[in-house]
Amino acid sequence: MFDYVVIGAGIVGLATARRLLERSPNCSVAIVEKENTVATHQTGKNSGVIHAGVYYAPGSMKAEFCRAGVQATIDYARAHNVLVEQCGKMLVATSAVEVERMAQLHERCQSNNLPVEKLSASVLTEREPNIVGKGALFVPATGIVDYVALSHAMAAEILEKSCEIYFGSAVRRISERSTEVVVETSDRTLHAKYLVVCGGLQADRLARMAGIEVDFAIIPFRGEYYRLAPEHDKIINHLIYPIPDPDLPFLGVHLTKMVEGYVTVGPNAVLGLAREGYMKSAINLRDLIDMAKFPGFWRVLQDNWSSGTVEMLNSLSKKRYLKLCRRYAPSLKVNDLRPHPTGIRAQAVMHNGTLLHDFLIKRSSRTIHVCNAPSPAATSAIPIAEYLVKGVPEV
Repeated sequence: MFDYVVIGAGIVGLATARRLLERSPNCSVAIVEKENTVATHQTGKNSGVIHAGVYYAPGSMKAEFCRAGVQATIDYARAHNVLVEQCGKMLVATSAVEVERMAQLHERCQSNNLPVEKLSASVLTEREPNIVGKGALFVPATGIVDYVALSHAMAAEILEKSCEIYFGSAVRRISERSTEVVVETSDRTLHAKYLVVCGGLQADRLARMAGIEVDFAIIPFRGEYYRLAPEHDKIINHLIYPIPDPDLPFLGVHLTKMVEGYVTVGPNAVLGLAREGYMKSAINLRDLIDMAKFPGFWRVLQDNWSSGTVEMLNSLSKKRYLKLCRRYAPSLKVNDLRPHPTGIRAQAVMHNGTLLHDFLIKRSSRTIHVCNAPSPAATSAIPIAEYLVKGVPEV
């Protein structure tokens, strides 16, 4: 019998196990993970950005946890010799409409108590000679980190504290009883006093398995990236983001410095046909059937068919993808875009077709479930863990 079992060895699950052991050093904790290592999915296949919290509604969980997560992530990385850099982010306006939207983003930053600087076109060019625009917002708190290395550091820390991590152990059944929770996996059965589920792309299925009322479904969106040719490793000094369109659900294609020294372009947002299939040709029949049976999926298609079509065309055409970048980085050419791994965003969609924009956490007597935790969950992992641990009794 374990005191706590955590499902999922992404950064949120690892941070949660770590916090449980900090709170109660003598407690017993086990993590079950169906993959063979940590950070296999969203944690290990994102942009590597430590988000400052520019976009999130004031008072939301995303705004609160992201703001707290920036320094917590940086501090943890530095303490464990993980590559990290607080390079700052430029949000670049390239049209009159975007200048207006930039003013609204400036107000959002101020509402979230986030330091921000408005830059004229000339100052933007001084700081970023290879970037053009009508102005920009500079957010100094934004950073970059190696989230995979960060996750391995957390795993090593909790293993030293006698936490068990069972890899290659896919959850088959969850049974909550009056005095325990039983987790049956592909290779073992675990008994726990309390269960914390950080299932990412499988969050809705795991919640349903545990008897939680599920009024949403996880819809996968592929985020496709390119890596710039090595001669462009110094093309930017900060992260370069477009001003997002408020009518679209995602942020748009941006240039991202990586801590390893190269620069990526992306991501777009293309509907995925498999929750964990990273190739363009990946199709999972079960995932397709689940989406087709869910009314909210069809409403998302209906409400976003125009932007979805554009995203698909951009995915199929490197020239179209490049055009998105050339609005603010005109020197780039098609041959500068090299292959880079794809990520998948686990996006919770409600029955009415609404994309859930905040984190979603559900509970029962002995379980707590992270049901929606897309970006900025990696940035927010340590504060999310703190919140989750407060939600389960100390043993």
